[in-house]
Amino acid sequence: MSFADDVERRAEPIRQAILNHPFVTGIGDGTLDVERFKLYVCQDYRYLIEYSRVLALASARAPDLDTMGWFARLLDETLNTEMDLHRGYCAQFGISSRELEETVAAPTTVAYTNFLLDVARRGSYPELAASFLPCQWGYWELGDHLATRGKPKDAPLYSQWIEMYVSREYKDLADWARSLADRLAEEATPQKVARMEEAYLTSLRYEHLFWEMAYNLEEWPV
Repeated sequence: MSFADDVERRAEPIRQAILNHPFVTGIGDGTLDVERFKLYVCQDYRYLIEYSRVLALASARAPDLDTMGWFARLLDETLNTEMDLHRGYCAQFGISSRELEETVAAPTTVAYTNFLLDVARRGSYPELAASFLPCQWGYWELGDHLATRGKPKDAPLYSQWIEMYVSREYKDLADWARSLADRLAEEATPQKVARMEEAYLTSLRYEHLFWEMAYNLEEWPV
């Protein structure tokens, strides 16, 4: 069994908690309160900024040129294409570019991105690859789950969001991230594989908390 298959089996309760979360099911049936979704996309914008720093570190630390180039291309695409698409998508909800730039990262966003940055700076490269999987593969799994159930006809912007994560391009990205983690795990010692599992599970738990944050309209108490 590959690393990704094995760790996903171990993490089944967390993965199901994500798929069954009211924020996620609300996107799927179109009933999610738009204010919750607006908070999510604003926080996701803050996440993408820090995620880009993680990609830069991943490219710099890559063990071979192919991996270095892949992360460099993903960084370029994130900064120069995805961020612009994100701004355009947010504009359809009436969120301006200025509002996005002025968004204060919520406690969960800060904690999650700080964790990823810490792994990228101080963890092993296999740990870094494992910490990416809950976001990169997890969003494809989530999009596929919702698309299989049927996109909400009366909520076109939510349907558009689902479509982003079931595209051929995104599936290719998710497959590559998965194959990288599997390859690195094959070459790693049992101790390093255990640390990969820990990094994966922590990221996956943060993915769940990200949905909790948006659903509960999380903000700093003071």
